[in-house]
Amino acid sequence: MLSRTKTILRDLGNGLIMRRSSVEDVDALSAFNGMIHREDDADEQRLIAWTRDLLTRQHPTFHADDFIIIEESATGRIVSSMNLIPQTWSYEGIKFGVGRPELVGTLPEYRGKGLVRMQFDEIHQWCIERDLPVQIITGIPYFYRQFGYEMALEFVGRRFGYEAQVPKLEEGEQEKYVLRPAVEADIPFIANVYEHAIQRHMVRCERTLEIFKYELLEQDRNAAHYFDTLVIEDVSGEAVGYLQHYSYLTRTGLTAVWYELKQGVSWLDVTPSVVRYLWNKGQELAKRDGRTSTSFGFIGGSHHPVYQALGEDLPTIISPYAYQVRVPDVAGFLNHIKPALEKRLAESIAAGHSREIRVSFYREGVRIVIEKGKLTTIEKWTPVTKDDEGDIAFPDRTFLQMLFGYRSYEELSTSFVECWCGGEEVRALMSILFPKKQSDVFPMA
Repeated sequence: MLSRTKTILRDLGNGLIMRRSSVEDVDALSAFNGMIHREDDADEQRLIAWTRDLLTRQHPTFHADDFIIIEESATGRIVSSMNLIPQTWSYEGIKFGVGRPELVGTLPEYRGKGLVRMQFDEIHQWCIERDLPVQIITGIPYFYRQFGYEMALEFVGRRFGYEAQVPKLEEGEQEKYVLRPAVEADIPFIANVYEHAIQRHMVRCERTLEIFKYELLEQDRNAAHYFDTLVIEDVSGEAVGYLQHYSYLTRTGLTAVWYELKQGVSWLDVTPSVVRYLWNKGQELAKRDGRTSTSFGFIGGSHHPVYQALGEDLPTIISPYAYQVRVPDVAGFLNHIKPALEKRLAESIAAGHSREIRVSFYREGVRIVIEKGKLTTIEKWTPVTKDDEGDIAFPDRTFLQMLFGYRSYEELSTSFVECWCGGEEVRALMSILFPKKQSDVFPMA
């Protein structure tokens, strides 16, 4: 365990110090996060449990000193805090490190004093040291733009149905599929189904068996990001898929956060049993918690097989929010994912093409050189004069939306007048290199 004397990062003056956390902080920091981020009493307890998990349990990537704490030096009272949850994602199968800042909060009387900015500066330095070239956060809109983030990747689309859409079993008919709580022996099966499912997505969160074990067995059941995990079996007892849902009601009913089937199993066949399970479990939780459950739902981004299977039986659609993404070294990241970009060229109308593209972000940019279908140069480039303004331009950090498949060039150029392209050849090449493409990333917490 680190001692407090070894965790101090900076003396901020005005009676404040910034330091790293330790296990010793578990009670005070859990209470702080529960108070700052709560929506109601039950939510406060889930936040407390989540913080305690991060500080005291065997998380696969997070350590007890991965929170930053700003406290009053005289009293030890926590006034601001945040953390960094490292993880591995992939872009078209190419893995890269991601830093996820979370639980960012400050006491009301200390807001507007730059404390969050100081912590982000430190967190971003940790990301450099740990080889985490991309950072993502799912917090409140706009606020994190000031720290270099851009809404650039789809996050959590939902669809809901109601009692009228719950398929009824005929009299005497038995369920073709049943759901049971997952156990440790199910982890390899769950991991295989997950790996098959994420192939639908351009950007993915990579999960090891250790991560699945932590999420299934190690987390406190009351923690904010704990989900009940169930294996779906046919009448012979063969596992065909798995389901994860909240352990409490959200919005108007029970929502599945992850529902996937193994390859070769019919979504049309299995989904009616899953819907009946969600509806009945929702009624059970409503009775337990003294609430009313009037819906069942699925979190599956913009597109998911269950949406196809149920169609208009999921009449309420809540469009996705967005991850806020930071890529401080765009050229470096493009070089890292170069094999994926070259594959796109090779499979397109531009196979074997040659061209230089200067991509302007106005204050900076990147220079991409294509020689016979290969990316021979990707480097930082800065527009110097009006006569050297590049071949295509994206204001601020909007290029990240195209990089991560969130928006097409046409959508960006329609929304932003300063987004322009100097010719159809460049437009075609950039659309091939960076197409709009589905992602629905289920991050580590």
